[in-house]
Amino acid sequence: MNVIYVDADACPVKDEALRVAERHGWEIHYVSNSWMRLPEGANVRRVVVQDGADEADNWIAERIGKGDIAVTADIPLASRCLKAGAQAIGPMGKPFTDASIGMALAMRDLSQHLRETGESRGFNASFTRQDRSRFLEALELAVQKVKRGQA
Repeated sequence: MNVIYVDADACPVKDEALRVAERHGWEIHYVSNSWMRLPEGANVRRVVVQDGADEADNWIAERIGKGDIAVTADIPLASRCLKAGAQAIGPMGKPFTDASIGMALAMRDLSQHLRETGESRGFNASFTRQDRSRFLEALELAVQKVKRGQA
């Protein structure tokens, strides 16, 4: 059975991911470092990993495989998922691909360096309805790709 894995800590599209999973009869695993209020459903599995950096990421990366989809803003986790043959989508609807993941990792490292040196204070734009809509569309396309055997 295909699974959507959601890196649930700070994920703004938990409900949307469940809607797509239910529509297609897929399981959905919400993985987090602590208990949180999550959507309910017959196909929902809650996974609370031990507290620690990258524990949720490691849990997902160790289980995800071809035909599965990860929902994450964590670029290193997205890279690990792609290497496992899965698809990865950011909460704003941007799919990570083999062609784009290298640049995404490089930009992440550059941004981190700029924050550490004080050159940048970081900026996170607010999450919009358009972002939510883009995410739903991207996740639906990813599921359709699996169903057609293209993923």
